[in-house]
Amino acid sequence: MPKDRHVSVNGITIKITEQGEGPLILLLHGFPETSYSWRHQFQPLAEAGYRVVAPDQRGYGGTDCPEGIDNYTILHLVGDVVGLIHALGEKHAVVVGHDWGAMVAWNTALIRPDVVRGVVGISVPPLPRGLVPPMAAARERFGEDFYQIHFQQPHVAEAELSKDIPATFRKVLAGPRAATGGGQGGFLGSFTEPETLPGWLTETDIATFAAQFATTGFTGGLNWYRNLDRNWELTTAWQDTPITPPSLYISGERDGVRSIYPPDFLENADEIVPNLRGVVNVPNSGHWTQQECPAEVNKALLDFLNGL
Repeated sequence: MPKDRHVSVNGITIKITEQGEGPLILLLHGFPETSYSWRHQFQPLAEAGYRVVAPDQRGYGGTDCPEGIDNYTILHLVGDVVGLIHALGEKHAVVVGHDWGAMVAWNTALIRPDVVRGVVGISVPPLPRGLVPPMAAARERFGEDFYQIHFQQPHVAEAELSKDIPATFRKVLAGPRAATGGGQGGFLGSFTEPETLPGWLTETDIATFAAQFATTGFTGGLNWYRNLDRNWELTTAWQDTPITPPSLYISGERDGVRSIYPPDFLENADEIVPNLRGVVNVPNSGHWTQQECPAEVNKALLDFLNGL
């Protein structure tokens, strides 16, 4: 069974869940999630001969939440991944990320390809560094109501998300929403709370996520968004640099992220991810793909892993 423990990395304590022995696979969650979002991946990957480790990332769950927005830049997040690989006694790993975790995975492969045997992004594709800061581009494309712009305001989204945390997770994980969100109705204003949960999500799942965020709050995760423009500045040196490790992209066919980050990187895949091994579109899946359709995701991961 998966076991929890804590590891010291880069001056913070990171809580990890791990199972199995063999080549190291790191599973990086998104927002608002924790390592619990990978609960369906541990057993199949471990039984296939892999050491599976999922951290609560910086600012989440059982991991430390440093104060200060500037402690959550992409260089901190990539540094945590690299530091964790070494703290686990390994020289490299396959890095798999969902949502924001995908952005961390892609950037780890970009910045430190020497420690990445392979990289998998779920939902969020590899995003080449743009020519203007991300928030300026978002304002021009989506307007002030875009949720990432809404998240820039300190304390505002925290108060909204924390008001009724179980309801927050019912809405975010299972409620239909507009693609952009935010604005006068807040982030949650574009969601409808479902009368019943979908088959892939239980009240125990909701209670688990709610308990984790009741302890830590949402500020750590929101600070990741508050560094998007700073990340753009910090990654100047990697402008137009390809992601060279073997890669895989997985996307739910009904994932609303497709309207924000369409997978048009495929038009220039040779320049962006020259070692792309495949693209998997998961039918009947929304944004929470590894939770909604674990069998399909696990098969795609194992096909990729076994081909390395």
